[in-house]
Amino acid sequence: MITLGLDIGSVAAKGVLLTPDHSYQMVVPTGWSPRDTGQQLIAELTRLARLELHDVDAIVATGYGRISVPNADKSVTEITCHAKGLTSLLPQVRTVIDIGGQDSKVIRLNESGRVIDFAMNDKCAAGTGRFLQVMAQVLDMDVSDLGEAEIPAETVSINSMCTVFAESEIIGHLAQGKSRGGLIAGLHQSVAKRVAGMAARIGVVGPVAFTGGVAKNSGIRRALEAELKAPLLTPYYCQFTGALGAALLARNL
Repeated sequence: MITLGLDIGSVAAKGVLLTPDHSYQMVVPTGWSPRDTGQQLIAELTRLARLELHDVDAIVATGYGRISVPNADKSVTEITCHAKGLTSLLPQVRTVIDIGGQDSKVIRLNESGRVIDFAMNDKCAAGTGRFLQVMAQVLDMDVSDLGEAEIPAETVSINSMCTVFAESEIIGHLAQGKSRGGLIAGLHQSVAKRVAGMAARIGVVGPVAFTGGVAKNSGIRRALEAELKAPLLTPYYCQFTGALGAALLARNL
């Protein structure tokens, strides 16, 4: 079969196209129209694979914009798709921590890879990629550079969990001459504490995997491992686990 999975997130849209002998993946900014972005991903992935839309047997969409994709045969929740995708990459994992642009989630899996519990933060930017993006702007940096710029030995604790108050706190620390690397380490620690607290509500059972766009930030990984007191497994395609899960679930249609 040839199947396609779309994960239309609030910040980035990911797509995975599976053929019998190859896989293709792509990520683009979601922009203002999830519908247009979904169609763009379908068009570009099929072109990349030298296929036509009618060659694709089934399309499953997930993520915040999943109901906006007109070509999708079915929409499936993020929790289900992330569990399916992660299990195909790291079947030994029992807890998944996924941090995206505007939400973070912790998913518990059983030995068969089925979801047995989950917790989700989608009401507040704290503990998400959006929080880091706003703080990077305050520090006059690109969010992708935060991981390499932190100085854990000079960590400055950030007490405010609210994005607006944390922004004011960062500005105050900068005025006092605190090091930027120490402030970044403090931001990573703040996100890690928030996510670890959410994980504690459902319990953390190892092995633990870290996925989502924020999983590419080495500073967040370091801080999360310290808070959870456990190593994190980060798949190479950490940003595509939801889209991969959707493409695999499409095989059942």
